[in-house]
Amino acid sequence: MAIQSSSSGLVDGFWSKLKKVNVFASKTLTAEDLHKGMETMREHLIAKNVASDEAEKSCESVSTKLAGKTLGSFESLTTNIRQAMRDTLVMILTPKRRIDILRDVVDAQKAQRPYTITFCGVNGVGKSTNLAKVAYWLAGNNLRVLIAGCDTFRAGAIEQLKTHVRHLNNIFGEKETPMIELYERGYGKDAAGIASVAINYAKDSKFDVVLIDTAGRMQNDEPLMTALAKLIRVNNPDLVLFVGEALVGNEAVDQVTKFNQALIDHAH
Repeated sequence: MAIQSSSSGLVDGFWSKLKKVNVFASKTLTAEDLHKGMETMREHLIAKNVASDEAEKSCESVSTKLAGKTLGSFESLTTNIRQAMRDTLVMILTPKRRIDILRDVVDAQKAQRPYTITFCGVNGVGKSTNLAKVAYWLAGNNLRVLIAGCDTFRAGAIEQLKTHVRHLNNIFGEKETPMIELYERGYGKDAAGIASVAINYAKDSKFDVVLIDTAGRMQNDEPLMTALAKLIRVNNPDLVLFVGEALVGNEAVDQVTKFNQALIDHAH
């Protein structure tokens, strides 16, 4: 599993340090026994760019799982901590809501409407490129996709989408009905209105999914955040995806939190 690989990669580097913690077989572990090992783990996780609060929670969870446990004669502290950490990571990384897009698309089809996804985020993080990747994946699952060009602000945004659509349809070969189409009305128009018309067009034309591209914006840009909040409020998409820059590390959590709060603040 990916989670197992991730947990091993995060904590493997400190196993040699952990061996200095003397815990004997057939001993019941106490919080004191685990303290030094957990401090070492916490410092190691932070050094690996894990957010400090998540590192703290992870170590507390591992300590809680192991405190009071009696090690058998052939059990090692390292093995127990590794498993406890894996269980903790599974708990942290398990979504609080079910995300199964293909299954949700089927539910939308039963309701005779297209499934809609809105892509948003700050400037220059690759929203349109990631949207094209999602369109490729959906079309590869035999779903017809309509891309709504609702970035009416950035010069070249519509042309970029046209290029993506042309290349994607070339991949899937010549068909009487293209797997992917673009709905656009140029620049300077109301993005919420374009999205609304695009969704109605998709419904009438039997598209399975609508992917809504939006302009990049910072969370403190009040006019653009208000426009995005309006687009979401008016069209009520099934899923809103925030596209962030991977290189910002822990700042991504703060970024998406502030972006989400700005959307909430401008929703009314």
